[in-house]
Amino acid sequence: MDLNKAKWRKSSRSSDSGDACVEVAADAGMAGIRDSKDPARGAVLLTRTEARALAARIKNS
Repeated sequence: MDLNKAKWRKSSRSSDSGDACVEVAADAGMAGIRDSKDPARGAVLLTRTEARALAARIKNS
């Protein structure tokens, strides 16, 4: 996944106050997750299957 060309979108659960800012990007096979306050720090890359499993665990917690 080329993160330089990725189209990042801010999570609907992120706040504007800056304390919980998560962005996600996806392509055909991968998903990236990063802190929108510090995008230069990098991103966590997951397969689409791993990203769905993570989202389900977060949703159910």
